[in-house]
Amino acid sequence: MSSLPILSIIIFLPLVGVALLSLINSTTANGERNLKQTALWVVCLNFIVSIAMLINFDQSDPNFQFTESYFWLNSGISYHLGVDGISILLIILTTFLMPFCILASFESIKVSLKEYLIAFLILETLMIGVFCSLDLVLFYLFFEGGLIPMFLIIGIWGGERRVYATFKFFLFTLAGSVFMLLAIIAIYMETGTTNITYLLQFDLAPSLQYIFWLAFFASFAVKIPMWPVHTWLPDAHVEAPTAGSVILAGVLLKMAGYGFIRFSLGIFPIASSYFAPFIFTLSIIAIIYASLVALVQTDMKKLIAYSSVAHMGFVTLGIFTFTLQGIEGAIIQMLSHGIISAALFLCVGVVYDRIHTREIDRYGGLVNRMPLYAFAFMIFIMGSIGLPGTSGFVGEFLVLLSIFSVNTYFAVFATSGVVLAAAYSLWLYRKVIFGSLIKDDLQDILDLSYREIIILFPLAFLTIFFGFYPQPLIDIIEPSTIQLITNIANDVAIAEPASYEPVIKMESEY
Repeated sequence: MSSLPILSIIIFLPLVGVALLSLINSTTANGERNLKQTALWVVCLNFIVSIAMLINFDQSDPNFQFTESYFWLNSGISYHLGVDGISILLIILTTFLMPFCILASFESIKVSLKEYLIAFLILETLMIGVFCSLDLVLFYLFFEGGLIPMFLIIGIWGGERRVYATFKFFLFTLAGSVFMLLAIIAIYMETGTTNITYLLQFDLAPSLQYIFWLAFFASFAVKIPMWPVHTWLPDAHVEAPTAGSVILAGVLLKMAGYGFIRFSLGIFPIASSYFAPFIFTLSIIAIIYASLVALVQTDMKKLIAYSSVAHMGFVTLGIFTFTLQGIEGAIIQMLSHGIISAALFLCVGVVYDRIHTREIDRYGGLVNRMPLYAFAFMIFIMGSIGLPGTSGFVGEFLVLLSIFSVNTYFAVFATSGVVLAAAYSLWLYRKVIFGSLIKDDLQDILDLSYREIIILFPLAFLTIFFGFYPQPLIDIIEPSTIQLITNIANDVAIAEPASYEPVIKMESEY
């Protein structure tokens, strides 16, 4: 395994699938079926390869593993890959969700199926590349490259206002990333390298850190997204096809959270400490504002989209506490949200494929006709609320624990977001699932098919499993997180390194 370029295989295997799909004649009798099966087998194979990588991953080693480095550009920029405990689980999340995206598209996509599947496979390559990159230029290429296939997925296969939504999504994210590109160029001019492993050890002057931090923040804040640059997300979700919403909420938002941890904390620790109160303020506003807006939504997708803005507020809160619980809680929250939000959008897609509307008032009493659907939907709603026993609770609890140790006032406001989440989530569930079945077009609605059961119930199992037993995730995340905190403590006078010791012990016992 160590001699294999395992990361390159995981990154570029979907492109092999693109080549295979391009050779299939979609106009023949079995063409559509062959396209679907080929795409599904490729993404499943990639998931299996990523699991093999996880099995061979040394959980006790906090450093980058499976590294690959090849000369690329004459300026010293290299094709440099590697993963640690922070990034490997996000790669697994990406490869895990892709088969569900392909399965969810089997019945709903009727036009240009080959091009649709090719766009998803290219998107998988670019998303995995983000989490593997150990060179700033390579990271930027993968990070921004993902805009193109998602732009096409929403713009071609989206809803009625897809052109408006996709251009808003593209312009918002691209505008923010321009500043990051300028910062990368400036970093290269200052240090003579774009190698991330070197930059993590390089002591940039505080004045430069502030500027570079703001430039990277402009990109990550839009992508995650933070208030007030979040407005593209609800529009993109509403117009995107179901699988597009799944991958947008499940993975694309996590790329910015990963960027905050890897770059903002890792390379600009002094600036991160200085701007932490600013991040806390924006995060609290996002949690409360997005939750209140979610309470008045009439579209199921838009409600879930605003809930994503609130949940990502917990992620940014946890990251900038500079504590072990906070950063681990943020990573677990990203993984949990990737599973739960993806499942919620899939649940919306199930009823949308039957009734062709997402209006909440058009439903009601579905438990009478769709008990399996009602059960699965309940698990994901409870996970979104953060009910104990679900994976959503673990991340939120660790984040709230960490923010209480940093600032009690911020913690009180953040906790109010949990109450508001319960309000809008339970209201959605009651309106859709409970009540009398009085709508005529709901009288003959069918429960989950075998394909939909295969999609939803693995996600439900993981939501419950990691809610009761998150230790496997913590074991992988913890060594790299401890190393990150230690580096920050050495560079920034936030606290003496010894003050982190009780936090580390407490988390290990947990």
